[in-house]
Amino acid sequence: MRVLGVDPGLTRCGVGVVDGSTGTRLSLVAVDVLRTGPDLDVPERLRLLDAGLEEWLERHRPDVVAVERVFSQHNLRTVMGTAQVSGLAMVAAARRGVPVVLHTPSEVKAAVTGSGRADKEQVQAMVARVLRLPEPPSPADAADALALAICQVWRGGAQARIRAAAAAVRSTS
Repeated sequence: MRVLGVDPGLTRCGVGVVDGSTGTRLSLVAVDVLRTGPDLDVPERLRLLDAGLEEWLERHRPDVVAVERVFSQHNLRTVMGTAQVSGLAMVAAARRGVPVVLHTPSEVKAAVTGSGRADKEQVQAMVARVLRLPEPPSPADAADALALAICQVWRGGAQARIRAAAAAVRSTS
C-alpha cells in the first residue's frame, strides 16, 4: 500500500509518502514541506498549495491519502488555515478517486510512539526508527506527514481486514 500523509498548514504543509503493509517493513518514498509566504494573499497561498498537492498526487499515485483531522485550537487563524488546506488535500484526492482518511493528532502519536501525548521530538525519533532513516525528519511538519502515513498503513490496513471479515460473516449468515 502506498500512503500520502498530509500535515495541513497554510505556511508549512508537510507531505510524505510511505510504502508498506501491516506486518512488513515500511519504506520512505518521499518527504517534503510545501511552503507559502505569509506576505501572499490567502487565495494565492491556497492556489500554490493546491498545485503542490496535485503534483505529489500525480508523481506518487498513492492508494490512500491520510490527512490530519483539524482539531480545536485557541488560535482561530491557525485553525482556519489548517482547515482550508485540509479541504484542499481532500478535494485533490477525491478528484482522482483516491480514498481519504482522517486521523487525529493523538491517534497518530499513539500509533507511532505508543503514547497519544508524545511530543514532536518523540514522533520525529520514532518515524526515523520505523523508516530506518539516518536522522529524524525535519522540520516537524515533514515528520508529522510521515507519521500520518505510517498510522494509516498500520491502523488502516487492520481496519480494512476487520471490515472485510465482518462483511464475509454477514454474507454467509
